[in-house]
Amino acid sequence: MTDATLSPDGAKAPEKTTTQPRSLYATDDLTKKRNASEKRFQAYGITAILIGLVFLVVMAYSIISEGIPAFTRTVLTVEFTVTQEQFDDAESQLFKTRAYEAVFTEAMSSQFQQKNIQVPFDIAAIERIVGKPGSTIREFYRANPDQLGQPVVFELAASSRVDGYMNGRLTRDNITDSRFLMKSDLDLVDVLVESGIIETVFNWPFITGADSGVDNPGGAGIGASVVGSFFMMLVVLFLSLPIGVAASIYLEEFAPQNRITDLIEVNISNLAAVPSIVFGILGLAVFIQFMHLPQSAPIVGGLVLTLMTLPTIIISTRASLKAVPPSIRDAALGVGASKMQSVFHHVLPLAMPGILTGTIIGLAQALGETAPLLLIGMVGFVARGYPDGFVSGFMDPNSAMPAQIYTWAARSDFAFYEKAWGGIIVLLVFLLTMNIIAIILRRRFERRW
Repeated sequence: MTDATLSPDGAKAPEKTTTQPRSLYATDDLTKKRNASEKRFQAYGITAILIGLVFLVVMAYSIISEGIPAFTRTVLTVEFTVTQEQFDDAESQLFKTRAYEAVFTEAMSSQFQQKNIQVPFDIAAIERIVGKPGSTIREFYRANPDQLGQPVVFELAASSRVDGYMNGRLTRDNITDSRFLMKSDLDLVDVLVESGIIETVFNWPFITGADSGVDNPGGAGIGASVVGSFFMMLVVLFLSLPIGVAASIYLEEFAPQNRITDLIEVNISNLAAVPSIVFGILGLAVFIQFMHLPQSAPIVGGLVLTLMTLPTIIISTRASLKAVPPSIRDAALGVGASKMQSVFHHVLPLAMPGILTGTIIGLAQALGETAPLLLIGMVGFVARGYPDGFVSGFMDPNSAMPAQIYTWAARSDFAFYEKAWGGIIVLLVFLLTMNIIAIILRRRFERRW
């Protein structure tokens, strides 16, 4: 007798093997491999975030450290009185500026005597320290003749090299004698600092002033360029938002699906990838050469940036409309609403946060563009003042923040380089403000479904 059993066909049946049941608490090799792969992927993601943060910190530190000196300036404070006789005598001379500089030098000598300052100086040294104060004094008394005979305190901006010496950019070791500054002038500067005549103050003219030309970096300001960018952004906002949203609503909700709409959608996507300088060429040909709009005017810059921003707004708006569930449309239509009512009363309010976000992103992109402004003359034009009114703000030639930053960075004086970094800080503040507004509006209009 044997325990083996035969199968119906006479073959020997296979023996039964018993296996131990796998425990749920034991981790097999496949699970260990999968868990290790997930941990590696998480490590890659954390590493990528850390690398991005490092680059962000380095960029922020570079911008702030290089741009902070632009927000301070070195001034020389002198109080003196110009009499009516001195004014008439200066105006009667051939070289009026030199006559006023003689009055300033005399006032400096008197102030030195009052503070018991024993240091030799001449008018040439004063000009190397504060430029030519005669023109500033002359313009002040011509505009304010009632101040003649009364003590007036003048705050004169120091030269760019003296300002660099005060903020540590220049030292005695790397200063060479030149017509701009002599090493011996630093002794006079140190004495004036100790006596409180020269001090470092916040540079309000940089925030509120205008470009002063290539010879006066200390007086250069970005205020007029901020106004130019503001008027351009008004044009972009009031043109791109209604046109972009209307085009998106039609293409997403009402347009039939055919070859024409497919062609339009492809071209919108392609326009979003076109280099910005191409829009500048288009604006030069259409708005300036054909329509004869004023060159370097914010209205032209706004029209060019509107063309560049429209594809971004249309794409983001269509994505926001598409994100609204179809059940919202079906429910509105089911209770008797028309297609127009379902879109404007239900779909559009729910998509509004995304639409606002896309619009702000498009405006921020337009705010930092420089290439289109190169071709319409906003870089070559130097804005020396504010527009006279609201209409002139659109039609009169002006500059913009990115164009002004580009102009300063292209100049040889290192003080203009500091101004460029300071302008970047101002531009970033505008961008952060626009993004904060976008977040507030998105929270304000956000609805749950």
